[in-house]
Formats: sequence, structure tokens, C-alpha cells
Amino acid sequence: MLIATLVVVLLLPLAVTPRANAQSTPATTKAAAVIIETAALSEVVIHPQRELAASVMARNESKLSAEVSGVVLRWTAEAGSTVKKGEVLVVIDPVDFRLAVAQAQAAVDASLVRLKQAEQQLKRSQALVRQGFFSQEALHQRETEVALMRSERASQQAQLAVAQRQLAKATLRAPFAGSVMERLAQTGEAVVPGTVLYVIAETGAAEVSANIAPADVAGLRRASDLVFETRGQSYPLRLLRVGGTVSAPARTQEVRLGFAAGAAAKPPVPVGSDGRLLWSDPQPYLPAPLLVRRGEAIGVFVAQDKVARFVALPGAQEGRATAVALPAQTRVVVRGQATLQDGTAIE
Repeated sequence: MLIATLVVVLLLPLAVTPRANAQSTPATTKAAAVIIETAALSEVVIHPQRELAASVMARNESKLSAEVSGVVLRWTAEAGSTVKKGEVLVVIDPVDFRLAVAQAQAAVDASLVRLKQAEQQLKRSQALVRQGFFSQEALHQRETEVALMRSERASQQAQLAVAQRQLAKATLRAPFAGSVMERLAQTGEAVVPGTVLYVIAETGAAEVSANIAPADVAGLRRASDLVFETRGQSYPLRLLRVGGTVSAPARTQEVRLGFAAGAAAKPPVPVGSDGRLLWSDPQPYLPAPLLVRRGEAIGVFVAQDKVARFVALPGAQEGRATAVALPAQTRVVVRGQATLQDGTAIE
């Protein structure tokens, strides 16, 4: 019994071997399909978070200068204090300007008297002409005198307005509600037009300023989650404008952003605060581990009708996430792509 079992075991390979050899004779053999894993593009893309250094800037930061010559009599606001629109900041000795106003007013009064006298003479001349006691030539002369008197009076009134304006300039007022950043006015100091007396920053309309590379401007415009982060707090922003010029040293453009509608009237952080401008890039990116190199190109494998197709991604770099513009429903190979070739059958 033992011998028979051994024979069967020994003979069995002899009977099977020729059949196996006979089945291996076809000229072409179909390659087995490669088993991989895919996922929809929308499930694997990422939106990288962008970050820029930013700071809160006053929309208006003005250097208030003297507009007339004179001696500073007094100043009213110290550095760091807040001022209201129209509040007096500096008073320059107004005596000379008041004298100029009085002189101009006297000239206006005198011209008015001369004008009235010339108009009365013209009326008498017109009556005499009607009676035949006055020539037309003499009447024209009276009319010319009245016109000259009216022109002189207008000139004197203009000079009075100039003198009054100079007197008003002797008092320097805040052009807007703001905070005094620097006081340069000194009591008793002689000043001339152009002498800076105060530096004031507007407090009611702060903006966030940052410098951005031109290549990132398009993504910033499309972003909907702009945030200014400082001291552990985040504040939503809205894009106001992008500078139209590129700075020469850094090759960047300045962008200005405003705080959300609820914080626009009163900035939530002080002017001068530093922080970070954050936003998510709306452009979808493929993670670096999904990318492979085939020849000189870097791209990704996608599944099309049980066949792997290699899609090259322009500008892709090894080890870095890459922007992608494929349809969201595209099936991307997320596992096993390292062994694939374009056209490989997959399951």
C-alpha cells in the first residue's frame, strides 16, 4: 500500500508536466492588471495657506505745517493725545494779520464811497442829457468812471478776503479726528510757511498694509477668507486695492485691506500694530507625494477606462505641491503610482 502511494506521487508530475508545457506555448502572453487605489480629485487637493507680514496703517497720516510766518503763541495738544476735527492745535501771533484785515477793510469802505459818488454823478449826467445840457461824450466818461469804481471795489474786496484768509491761517486746526503722533511746535518759536508743527494720524479709518509678490496677486483677489492675525487674535478683512507699481528693490506690490464692515468705523487694533495677513489660496494643489516623474516631465496618474494615463503638470517641482486644473471628478491614482507607466491596465 505504501509503495502504490509513492508511485502515484512520483507519476503524477510525469502526467501533469507535459500539459503545463503545452499551455505555455502561445506567442503572446497578456500581462496581469496592476491593482492600485484612486480617489476623486476634489478629495485629495489642498488649498495652501498664504502668509504675509502686515501692519495697521492710518488712511491719513498728515504733517501739519505752518502756512504763514509768525511766532507761536501757544499749542494745545501733546504727543499721544487724541484730537477732534477742527480742534485748535497751534495759534500763531495774529496781530499783523488783524492789522492787514483792518487795512483791507478800510480800502473796501473807501472804494464803496467813491463808487456811490460816481453813480450819483452818472444819474445827474443822464438827467442833464435828457434836458440837453450835457453831451453824450461827457455821459460816456461818467459811465466809464462808474465801471472803474466798481472794478476797484471788487479788487479791494478780493484783497480783504486774502487778508482774512491769512488771519485764519494763523490758527492751525486738526483736519480730521486723529491721534497726535508728534508735536514739533514750541511756544515762542518763529515759524515760516512749511515749518512742520504736528504729525497726526487719522484714527477712524485704519487700513492693513502688506507687500505681495505679483504672482500671488490673482490668488489674493479671489480669496474669500482674508484675515489679519495679531497677538493671538484674528480679524476678518476685505481687499480694498492693489498698488499698480512694483517696487524696485523687493519686486513686490503694496496691497491695502480694510477691516470688516462692523469694525470699519472703529479699528479693532491700534494704528501701528504688526501682524500677519493670512488667506487660503483658492487654487487647488496636488500634494507632493502624489506626483511622479516620467522622463523629463513631472505629473500625476489618472484612471481612464481601466487604464492609467500620465498627465504632465507644467511648472511642477519634485517635493512641492503643484497647482492643478483638472476636473473635480477626475480619478487620481493615490497608491501604487510609482510602478505605473502611461497606458498600464489597472483594476
